[in-house]
Amino acid sequence: MNVVFNIIVILIVIAAILLVAVVLLQNGKDGGLATNFTSANQTLGVRQTATILEKATWYLVAFILVLSIVSVFTLRSGKVAAGDDMGAEILNEAAAPAEDITVPQIDPSALESPAETPAE
Repeated sequence: MNVVFNIIVILIVIAAILLVAVVLLQNGKDGGLATNFTSANQTLGVRQTATILEKATWYLVAFILVLSIVSVFTLRSGKVAAGDDMGAEILNEAAAPAEDITVPQIDPSALESPAETPAE
């Protein structure tokens, strides 16, 4: 695997864990976990804490989105040994012309009709 791809995946996982923590800290209908941090609310104010957590949520989501898109391009540009060989093999097989397949012709007069079959 590509080293850059591995680093990007690790950063995405760290950002996802931070995003979970930030979402849990936000003030919800019931107060959320942010109500337990009264000293931060007294220092920064409840309104300012909510805006900081909301901005952090949006920044982390944007960070994960950008890294996800970048990871696709780094994986595509890097050479994955089994994946590239398999993809080329599939493309070569799909491009090869199919063999002529002859369909056997059935003579309808040779078939017995249901009325002619003897009753048992």
